[in-house]
Amino acid sequence: MSISKTIKPAKYICSNCNATYSTWSGRCENCGEWNTLDIQLTNLSNSNQVGSQLKIETVKQSLSDSENRILINEKSLDAVFGGGIVSGSVSLISGEPGMGKSTLLLQLAGMVSKNLPVLYVSGEESTHQVASRANRLAINEANLRISSSNLTDDIANEILSAKFKLVIVDSIQTLRCAQIGASVGSVSQVTNSTNLLTAAAKQSNTALIIVGHVTKDGSIAGPKQLEHAVDAVFSLEGDTSVGLKLLRVGKNRFGSTNETAIFEMLNSGLKPVINPSALLLAERQVSDGSVVLAAMEGNRPILVEVQALVNPTSYGYPKRAASGLDLGRLNLLIAMLERRTKLKLGDKDIYLNIVGGIKVNEPAADLAIAMAIASASKAKQLKDNAVVFGEVGLSGEIRHVSNIDKRIAEAKQLGFTYAIGPKPLKSKPSQFLKSVSDVRSALNTFLS
Repeated sequence: MSISKTIKPAKYICSNCNATYSTWSGRCENCGEWNTLDIQLTNLSNSNQVGSQLKIETVKQSLSDSENRILINEKSLDAVFGGGIVSGSVSLISGEPGMGKSTLLLQLAGMVSKNLPVLYVSGEESTHQVASRANRLAINEANLRISSSNLTDDIANEILSAKFKLVIVDSIQTLRCAQIGASVGSVSQVTNSTNLLTAAAKQSNTALIIVGHVTKDGSIAGPKQLEHAVDAVFSLEGDTSVGLKLLRVGKNRFGSTNETAIFEMLNSGLKPVINPSALLLAERQVSDGSVVLAAMEGNRPILVEVQALVNPTSYGYPKRAASGLDLGRLNLLIAMLERRTKLKLGDKDIYLNIVGGIKVNEPAADLAIAMAIASASKAKQLKDNAVVFGEVGLSGEIRHVSNIDKRIAEAKQLGFTYAIGPKPLKSKPSQFLKSVSDVRSALNTFLS
C-alpha cells in the first residue's frame, strides 16, 4: 500500500480554540487570536471518518505474545535497549554534534545486518559519504542497504513495504513532508515527519531508529511531543574530542532506564569498554586534591577520579568552575564545608574536574567532592588507597546511597584497600567499608 494514497490534505488547527481551516491565515476567525494556526496531517487513515471495532484482548492473551526482539549481538547495546530492539518500536537517539551518533548507528546497522535486512537512510549525507564511512569501519554486509533522502513520504513508503526489519533515519530534523510548506527542521515538519514514520513502523512491524539534533543547552531540538511519540529515548554523551562516550537511556517502554553503554572512540569506530574504571584510572597520579569516586552509571559501577584545585583568589570575588559536575551543586557543597568544618574557602578560587569527560549527576558524589576540596585546600593527600562515595546533607551528615555492594565490589576488583562511605542500612557491615557519619569526622580521620 502506498502511503501517499492514505494521506489526507493538510489542515490548520487553532491551538487556542481548536477551530479547523483548510488554508493558513495569520488570525483565527473564530477566537480572534493571532499566529495560533498550526498545520497538521491526517495520515495513514484507512477509513473515511468512520470508526472500526476495537480489537480487545485480556491481559493474559496480550502477555502470551512474546516480544519479538532484534538482537544486536553486542552485550552493552542489547542491554541498553532492554534485551534487543523490539520489532515495531521507534527509538530516538540524540547527542552533541561530533559525538559519534552516525558512527554508532552505522556500526549497529552493520551488526544487525549480519542476520537481517537493514536500511540506513541519511538526510544529511550522500550515499557516497555513508559508504566511505562504512568502508572505514570495515562494514560491508550484503543485507545492509543505504540511501540518501530527506522526503518523509518516500521513507515512510519504504518502511511500509516491510522489506527491512530495521530502518535507521539520520536525522529527523532534515526531513520534510511534501504537503507541508514549512521549512525543514520547523516544529510542523518535525512533528508530522515523526508521526508519519511512527505510523508506518507500527503498521509494518518494522523497528525504527531516529537521530535527533540537540539545542545549545543540550535538550533535544524540536517539540517535546517528539520524545512522547517514540518508545525509547537515548542520549550519547561525553567529550566530543577525547574521553569516553556514554549511551544513556532517558525513556524505554520495553526495558529498564538504568542501563548505560560505555564506548571509547577509536579510528575504527566506537569500541565497547569492558572495564572503564581501569581505563579512567590508568594515568592517575596520587596527590592532594585527588580522590577516587565509586559512582554508578545506570546499573554499572564505575570508578572515576575527582580532582580539585584550590588557590587564593586574585580578584575581589572568588571564582568557582566545574567540569563534569553541576556548578550549583559545587557551590552548595562549598557553603556546607565553610559552615560545618573549619575550612575557610571564601577567599579561594576552586576548580573541580571529573577526569575522562564523565558527567556525574548522582548525589553519591558529594563526599568525594568535599574531600577533594578539603585535600587541595590543606595540601594533604587521602590516606592509603581508598575510594569514596556518599551523599552529604546541609548539616554535614553522610546519607545512605544505593548499590553500596556493587561499588565495593568494583573497588576490590581494581585493588583498592578500603572504601569511605555511609553505613549500609540493610546489608551486614563490611570490613572493607570505613563508615563515617558526618563530613567533619571524615576529614579529621582520613586527611589528618
